Amino acid sequence: MKQPAVYILASARNGTLYVGVTSDLVQRTWQHKEHLVDGFAEKHGVEYLVWFELHATMDSAITREKQIKKWNREWKVRLIEEANPYWNDLWSQIVG
Repeated sequence: MKQPAVYILASARNGTLYVGVTSDLVQRTWQHKEHLVDGFAEKHGVEYLVWFELHATMDSAITREKQIKKWNREWKVRLIEEANPYWNDLWSQIVG
């Protein structure tokens, strides 16, 4: 089922972070895990879904993504750790 979402991927706990937006979180996360997405995430091995937020509209998701991308790293880490303190890969949560 498609639903707009903002997500953060990490290369490892406290590793490189990638903030993205999608209309299909399962498909997009799978693409990152299978290294089918060229660019920053592929270059830095960023494939673990450590945070996501679902939105009612794509416009609100894009607005939120832009907001988070402007944040400093400390704020992004805090956002992740409030919901996922051990930086677990949330892949099984979205496909299960």
